Amino acid sequence: MAGEAPILHHQHVRLYEQVRSAHLERAHELAPAAIVYRVQRYDFDPALTDGVELAQAGTLAAARLAMRSRITRVEVDEPLYLASLPRTAAVLAVLGMKRLGGAPRAEIATYAIEDLDPFAARPPRVRSRVRRSIERVLAGYIWHRLDTVVYGTTEADALYSSTFRHIPRRQLTVEALPSPCACLDPEADVETAGAAGTDDTAGAGSPVERDPDGVLFLGSFSPRKGFADVLEAWPAIQSRHPGARLTLVGSGELLPQAEAAAAADPSIRLIVDPPRSVVHDELRRAHVLVLPSRRVGTWREQVGLPIVEGLAHGCEIVTTSETGIAEWLIDAGHVVLPAQVLSAGLADGVVDALVNPRTSDDILADLPGVDGRIAAGRALFREPGARP
Repeated sequence: MAGEAPILHHQHVRLYEQVRSAHLERAHELAPAAIVYRVQRYDFDPALTDGVELAQAGTLAAARLAMRSRITRVEVDEPLYLASLPRTAAVLAVLGMKRLGGAPRAEIATYAIEDLDPFAARPPRVRSRVRRSIERVLAGYIWHRLDTVVYGTTEADALYSSTFRHIPRRQLTVEALPSPCACLDPEADVETAGAAGTDDTAGAGSPVERDPDGVLFLGSFSPRKGFADVLEAWPAIQSRHPGARLTLVGSGELLPQAEAAAAADPSIRLIVDPPRSVVHDELRRAHVLVLPSRRVGTWREQVGLPIVEGLAHGCEIVTTSETGIAEWLIDAGHVVLPAQVLSAGLADGVVDALVNPRTSDDILADLPGVDGRIAAGRALFREPGARP
């Protein structure tokens, strides 16, 4: 179901600013809930919406939904995600007013992975400073309403502890590491393939041969994801590792550069906005996943969904120290480069990953048995199988 609904059928709500395929995949693994969102991400796959209650609603529409619906549990975007603050605050204010009228108190929880303080820098313009002051008030209001916070990284825990004095009643950290994707198991039932990065259409067990020379860039073709750096480094990678092949999967503002590169270089293959089944095929095929994220303005890579999905499929990872799981990646033998890596350094990192003799099974052996985001989702409201 898309569009604004007059009333929500589920009493458990996930209130997100954006919704993407990963949210829909996780919805099949977690307790049933309505997902109320404002915008769809570029990788939103409608094929994954079956059985999921969806309501697209802006600030006022989301507040009306909260007023009309019986809601007992709400997972909200983390308080330092500024884009979602007005909508989250409006919904929580409505729930607070309903409680004054005798409605049961709704339990509020969030999953937090932010690792850069958006309030640290002083905006240059007066209007921006006023807006930032309002955002700080809203963030504090939401933080004080939280019953539970589950951190996906230790950096997020440290950031929130230093930003807010109030301590929620319940806090815990569940590291944002995936479990092996069910689509790697030839015996897996496609209908049950639902761990992180998996879904009903993943094609569990379909024959895809691992390419020892395959490099994959997956996600947004944008400067902050280091896409231009990958294209710049590719000639040096090929010269040092003849036969290397680069697959670009996704879309974004630098799509014209991706199209030009693929047209000019037969070693580069471009796949624009494919269905999730194709994404899983490419993840199973690739030897190396590269995501050299860089800091842009007030944005920093929190974890990096492509990194998580690459790990879940047994890929060697080449990234930068910007990701919140950088230390874990280093300890596990992946390539983590300085944040402001030059193309020469990126070429070195990709070649090192290509010649790494580890198998995908070696990489998968380092992962937990339960996907970290699924475990965190269950822990938010102490669902069955959740950690204490």
